Amino acid sequence: MSEQYQKRLNKFIQYLENQQVDVAIVNSPKNVFYYTGFHSEPYERFMALVIDLRNQKNYLFVPALDQEAAEETSYVKEIVPVSDELNPYKVLKDTIGEDLQSIGLETKNTSLFQQEQLHSLFSNFSYQNIGEFISSQRMRKSSEECRKVQHAVQVIEKVLKEGITRIKDGMTELDLVAEFEYLMRKFGADGPSFSTTVLSGEKSSLPHGSPNRKKLNHGDFLLVDMGVIVDGYCSDITRTFVMGEETAEQRRIYDIVREATKEGILAAKAGVSAGSVDIAARNVIQMNGYGQYFNNRVGHGLGMEVHEEPSIHEKNKLTLEPGFLFTIEPGIYIPGYGGVRMEENVYIEEDGKAKVLTTFPTELIKIGY
Repeated sequence: MSEQYQKRLNKFIQYLENQQVDVAIVNSPKNVFYYTGFHSEPYERFMALVIDLRNQKNYLFVPALDQEAAEETSYVKEIVPVSDELNPYKVLKDTIGEDLQSIGLETKNTSLFQQEQLHSLFSNFSYQNIGEFISSQRMRKSSEECRKVQHAVQVIEKVLKEGITRIKDGMTELDLVAEFEYLMRKFGADGPSFSTTVLSGEKSSLPHGSPNRKKLNHGDFLLVDMGVIVDGYCSDITRTFVMGEETAEQRRIYDIVREATKEGILAAKAGVSAGSVDIAARNVIQMNGYGQYFNNRVGHGLGMEVHEEPSIHEKNKLTLEPGFLFTIEPGIYIPGYGGVRMEENVYIEEDGKAKVLTTFPTELIKIGY
């Protein structure tokens, strides 16, 4: 593992040197984890990997309450604890000095307050956005990272298989969420990778709807979208079921989405644009007359976070490469009626072909009481 972190840091430092950055401040918890192996959610406290290129030193600034954990797990060994009563930016200045011309910042993760603190303590510096490079580095995942996502997929599929057997008459959406999240912990997950989604009946037309006390009724579509974090990596799977017997229209919608998912997977390979994957899946839905009911992208990157680069939308000209790992999840969402989504996780292997990491059946499963 230490070799992995050093390789990541070397590549990042080479980029910073080319950009003539004096000091880089990496403050996204997942990016700190990516380069150091230490993960914590600092909330309002200051935590950052600080790379000082002027004297080739790397520091990990952590809240004082995280010092012991950081010393045990971080690849970067220069740990700087920050007590709650201290101004962390003053601690930063005291540690690295103030003669800075250029600071690298993750601008998406840097608040105006944080920027004001830096300007009050460091004079006459310019800043560069380093976030896009970090995202591009994380986008190209090693086979070891793929194995970690694969393990997270195996756990969530086990949860899904067991969870649907626990559905019973009178159960609500939130009751089923509770069953799934209990099973996640039971089967070895650190927790859900995002808020578990269970939507039934007409609510299944809401791509990002929230489960509530609505009961699961006979004839409903039942859309389940969930994932877990295991060893720092996420899974994300969606399957749609029918409570009891499906209608002809439900079967038609389901089969169209299933075919769209297949076409998206067939289009995924090294050398093509990310947009072509979206278009391949979208065309199936459009040709069958449901194009107006699919108005979001077909997928997103997956790894340490459940949503990361690349974004798989029809206008993205980014060329897919070995190491890219992302979801393919077309859907049809008809307001007031219901919806169907199916989501697979795919990885572009060294030979340029797409490996499908998800294995849960895609045939329509009917859930009886």
